[in-house]
Amino acid sequence: MNLTASIYPSFVFWNILLGLILTLVLGQVAIWFARLTGLMDLPGALPHKQHKVSTPLAGGLTIVLVLVIGGCGFNLSMIKQFWPVFLPTLIIFGVGLWDDFKHLPPWVKFTGQIIGAVLLIILGTYVKIIKENFLGLQEQITLIVNWLITLIWIIGITNAFNFIDSMDGLAIGMSGIAIAFLVLVVLPSSQVVLLQLLTLMLGICIGLFFYNLTPARLFLGDSGAQTIGFLLAVVSILYTPQNYPQASSWFVPILILGIPIFDMCLVVFSRLRRKTAIYQAERNHTYHRLVDFGLDTPHAVAAMHLAAILLGCFAFVALNLQPLYANLVFGLACLSGLAILLFFDWKWEKHG
Repeated sequence: MNLTASIYPSFVFWNILLGLILTLVLGQVAIWFARLTGLMDLPGALPHKQHKVSTPLAGGLTIVLVLVIGGCGFNLSMIKQFWPVFLPTLIIFGVGLWDDFKHLPPWVKFTGQIIGAVLLIILGTYVKIIKENFLGLQEQITLIVNWLITLIWIIGITNAFNFIDSMDGLAIGMSGIAIAFLVLVVLPSSQVVLLQLLTLMLGICIGLFFYNLTPARLFLGDSGAQTIGFLLAVVSILYTPQNYPQASSWFVPILILGIPIFDMCLVVFSRLRRKTAIYQAERNHTYHRLVDFGLDTPHAVAAMHLAAILLGCFAFVALNLQPLYANLVFGLACLSGLAILLFFDWKWEKHG
């Protein structure tokens, strides 16, 4: 595709439509494959699982199929430029798919995430927040610090989306909201190929939302949740603000992905405080707490989606402020999140 700014609108909607149609079609193929191979989430397989019907774990396979076919067939420039991203993504998907089949121990999944993140860095994708000579640090030291930040960000967001995948439509809806905001923030820039990837991903999320709504016809599984989380973490790094100072834009991806980050922090804090294993699946996620506080399932999911939209709006408001006020907005958002986290944990303990 030879794109210019004048055809951005048609290109954007064409790629969203492409991702949606391919997802609806290839989702059926992935469901058939999952049923054929026994890639199913069985009722009662683990204590925290509440579904009553065997459901295909076909979300990850659908995502990869659409990216491959939609990329190679219609967005070849995307494949050529972002192959250093897609290669590590295949590792994350492969380990996740293996886990969907065999229920791997946590250390194996974590090792796969580290390998994928390290390969991503080796192939040249990493944050560049810490500049050379920052606080007098040598170039090699700043490079290592940026690598460490990248590793923490990639693994953290990958797991955040795996953690938040606790109810039909929740994780994929959260992904679609985040990608929509990223499309808006990338649209005015000259990063056309990144926009190709984001719009294709948005179409995928819309299609998967149809399949994942209650009663779900497929689950994302570890392969789907980790793949979409990994890609969202990576595209947040790939975006380079061109019309905004870094001091006002560095935290935008954090706010856009704020609800999955909050959920992971809440779960980790709660489990560490009660001396239980972080990766031990329990019903103590944000969604479960909202239900226990009195919300029904649809309203609990909608409340989390609404909170994600509000945070995305705050990110855009802050983006257009002077750096001091922008960072003040971010700081207030973080303090509010911490207060809500402590309240949720206190309420959960009192309720229990």
